[in-house]
Amino acid sequence: MGADKVEAITALIEAGGGTASAKTVRNAFARFKKLLADSYAANPPKPLPGVEDAIRELQGRGVKVALTTGFSRDVAEPLLAGLGWTIAHDGGSTGGGSGTTGGAPGGIVLDAVVCADDVAAGRPAPYMIHRAMEITGIQDVREVLAAGDTSNDLLAATRAGVTAVGVLTGKLDRTALQQHPHHHILDGVGDIPAVLV
Repeated sequence: MGADKVEAITALIEAGGGTASAKTVRNAFARFKKLLADSYAANPPKPLPGVEDAIRELQGRGVKVALTTGFSRDVAEPLLAGLGWTIAHDGGSTGGGSGTTGGAPGGIVLDAVVCADDVAAGRPAPYMIHRAMEITGIQDVREVLAAGDTSNDLLAATRAGVTAVGVLTGKLDRTALQQHPHHHILDGVGDIPAVLV
């Protein structure tokens, strides 16, 4: 998926023949968040292999690392906290960062986190990528790489004008991802530092 979860729930209700009224979507989203919170409480999130090492290597080279997510901030921040990841101060701008710092010893401190509710529209719109650029002070799209494991991730990167990288950590295999605009298809996020040599 990779899409804003409210938009995704709306689409699912309509695909099932239902009427996606604001109240129905709001109730379905509240139920989704409860089920997700219960699931992560029982099975705490774990980073995919190689992700934390890749982030540390990139940040060690001076590369800013931002996360964009189709989750709303009230869902994303507890997930990040469960990983021991935090968000660097964003200079006081609204959205895209809670201003929390620190975290567990050895934890990841992301330069920015942009959630679907921080922008006018989630993926495949380019807004989350552009908001991450704004927060991190990057003005040239040629300096940005956006990686993801869905077709919406690749479409958002393409629409944002940045390097689009597909990673094979989601439901789509190499053949499926290659059908969408991209610059690279990698086995996982751990392979990104090698692309930025």
